[in-house]
Amino acid sequence: MGEEREGAGEETRIAVVGIIVEKQDAAAGVNEILHQYSKYVIGRMGLPYREKQVNIISVVLDAPADVISAVSGKLGRLPGVSSKALYSKQK
Repeated sequence: MGEEREGAGEETRIAVVGIIVEKQDAAAGVNEILHQYSKYVIGRMGLPYREKQVNIISVVLDAPADVISAVSGKLGRLPGVSSKALYSKQK
């Protein structure tokens, strides 16, 4: 992954963004937002929960706090999507 992150001198945080997708047609919007911020993504795991017809995604980011907040906020504004960020205490 050796690409340089934008704002290299800016302090970054490690965070997990939890995403619950309840409307299947929201998946394209979720993927578009995650693609926009892909340079900050360390890893991603998605689990389809077919019994409840939802998808659960966790995304680990290493990014400035304002970027993490922007990702979580944009995702949470999509219809049928809930999102929450959990920040590491370590900087």
